[in-house]
Amino acid sequence: MRLTRRAALLGLGCAMARGHASLALAAAPTERRFVVVLLRGGLDGLAVVVPQGDRDLARWRAPLVPEGLLDLGGFYGLHPALAGLHHLYAAGEALAVQAVAGPDRSRSHFAAQDSLELGAGGHVIADGWLNRAAAELHAPALALGAGVPLLLRGPARVDSFLPEGAHHPPPDYYTAVLALHRDDGAAGAAMARALRERGFTEAALAGTELPHDRDAFPTLAEAAGKLLAAPDGPRIAALELGGWDTHVRQVPRLATALATLDRGLMALREALDPVWRRTAVLVVTEFGRTVRANGAAGSDHGTASIAFVLGGSIDGGRVAGTWPGLAPARLFENRDLQPTSDVRALAKGLLAAHLGLGPTALARVFPDSTSAPPMQRLLRT
Repeated sequence: MRLTRRAALLGLGCAMARGHASLALAAAPTERRFVVVLLRGGLDGLAVVVPQGDRDLARWRAPLVPEGLLDLGGFYGLHPALAGLHHLYAAGEALAVQAVAGPDRSRSHFAAQDSLELGAGGHVIADGWLNRAAAELHAPALALGAGVPLLLRGPARVDSFLPEGAHHPPPDYYTAVLALHRDDGAAGAAMARALRERGFTEAALAGTELPHDRDAFPTLAEAAGKLLAAPDGPRIAALELGGWDTHVRQVPRLATALATLDRGLMALREALDPVWRRTAVLVVTEFGRTVRANGAAGSDHGTASIAFVLGGSIDGGRVAGTWPGLAPARLFENRDLQPTSDVRALAKGLLAAHLGLGPTALARVFPDSTSAPPMQRLLRT
């Protein structure tokens, strides 16, 4: 297979990857589409799909519970910034999996991200599980952005392309530079004026709100959807969105980041409309956050978090997984949400049910994962 002229022109016209967002794509001999969205930084799943029915919730994290939760059936509420995702949930096209984690327990971004993307447990391996899945499907890959995520690195061919001027520093880099020059009347004022013109809010300039490039991820997600929807386009994509490490002032920072994610997912959904019934989107993060709020109105590195699966054939409209509870005796190492589902089981379930990979292929994609059998009941029968 080769990248067609049509797909290349779509990529050139739409792939404006900026800030924390990037995209990788792969063609495959199937009419089904599969997208993985990596949320880098450790998303606080307890603040996204909030277990409002757990009596111990307020005991640990009253300052971190957002107002105006969207109903998910009573026990759980969804963060209000995810209105688009809530619409998909109500339509039965979005499934949430609570208390999910990878095999790593170090709470290190680097170790947990590597573990999530390699999908190999304790097995020594250098390539990403999505690359291995692409190899099983005989799929060369295309990466649009500054590099290829570890998730898609490996023996399967990967071509990459970075449009001129398409890569910019992450938004918080600008505010860090501004902070260094704040006391310089001329330079500080000029930098602040320029950042306001780029859409940075006063709260972001003051460092009290997480600055996010509100256009980068939605633009990239729309580009991915158009490429995937093309009859001669790729079938596999990996997107990345950073900015989830909310140690300080989590409530406003998380609201901004989730609104960007929601816009991106809805742009992806709209672009994929002609093939949405043949699409599965997996949204995952490397770990969750602590159950207790810290002293800076934030949360620290934790263990279990939330994952989402979206698509026209997903058995959605529910929160899957086993809820471990927030009672003191139920916390992992007396600080984190206890993991009850393995992210590898979730990915294997989708690769099996959606892309048709059998047990032998799954064992090659996820070695040393017999303890994480493929999750069932992800697609409607």
